[in-house]
Amino acid sequence: MRDFSEKECLDFFERLINVDSTTGQYEELQELLCEMLEKMGCPYRATYKGGVIADLGGEGNALCVTAHLDDIGLMVRHINSDGTLNVCPVGGLYPFYCVTENVRIYARDGKVFTGCVCRTPNSIHVTEEELRTVLPDFRKNVCVVLDEDVKTADDARALGIETGDYIALEPRFTVSNGYIKSRFIDDKAPAAVLLSAIKAMKEQNIVPGRKTYAYFAFYEEIGHGTVWLPDGVRDVVAIDIAPTGPDQNSDEKKVSVFAKDSRFPYHRGLTNELVDAAKKAGADYTVDIFTPHYGTDGDASVLAGYDIRHAAFGPGTANSHGYERTHIKGLENTYKLLAALIEQ
Repeated sequence: MRDFSEKECLDFFERLINVDSTTGQYEELQELLCEMLEKMGCPYRATYKGGVIADLGGEGNALCVTAHLDDIGLMVRHINSDGTLNVCPVGGLYPFYCVTENVRIYARDGKVFTGCVCRTPNSIHVTEEELRTVLPDFRKNVCVVLDEDVKTADDARALGIETGDYIALEPRFTVSNGYIKSRFIDDKAPAAVLLSAIKAMKEQNIVPGRKTYAYFAFYEEIGHGTVWLPDGVRDVVAIDIAPTGPDQNSDEKKVSVFAKDSRFPYHRGLTNELVDAAKKAGADYTVDIFTPHYGTDGDASVLAGYDIRHAAFGPGTANSHGYERTHIKGLENTYKLLAALIEQ
């Protein structure tokens, strides 16, 4: 497979993050993804609940490579008496990671409003002690303030906003000295790597060494992205972020092969195959373990009862579920391992 294209991968990433897709809000991004695959000449099918499975060709016991396209976000829990919005998380979003972030609120009639996640009270000049000493809590002292002239709950409802409306956070994508900073690197950057590989395959008429599917799932952040698989799948490999931190081997410039997450170990044999593929490809890699709060869509397939082997790999990424950061070298090394896996 041809060498990694930094520009191409970042272009795919930017197109993906420019479409809000909080878990369950998949329609617009699914449509864009289908358009991308059609342009590449790659056959695909859309799943009934939301998701896209691309058929990359090949023969034999099938491999399913998956990367998810749903984002963590918020939902309107109820409308406060002053017209602000009480919110709850969708997926693993913590209040301290989103206070002061700009957001978009999606009403059910199709209208989109802007706002900001705020503390209540919200001025250090007036309530310094509380802001310094009390942690933000969605249930108690965090709300979304609309960029609209609303003073009451009825004012907000008159706009068409109601309980259950999705709220998406601004990604704030930027690149500096090779470092990629953005929300939703998890998992739209690995998905961009997968799209880059598919494009390279189609341009070069590469046929995988075995039957291969690329599964773009939309429910990973809540645990049921790949609980259904195409017939014949024997191996599931998730491409997801490798969180960095104390006692972690993961590095933003490397690709990590996952040995274990917070649920259980990955399949030893398939994990060893990934390590061998990384060596063969010349990818700068490491092996790491992610606990206590981490899992991938490969876990979902195992828990659904499929008789499969499952494994995972992905780029080292800092600040997981916040304003995340990785490096273009991490994406390049992920691409090298992915290419080796598909071609072997």
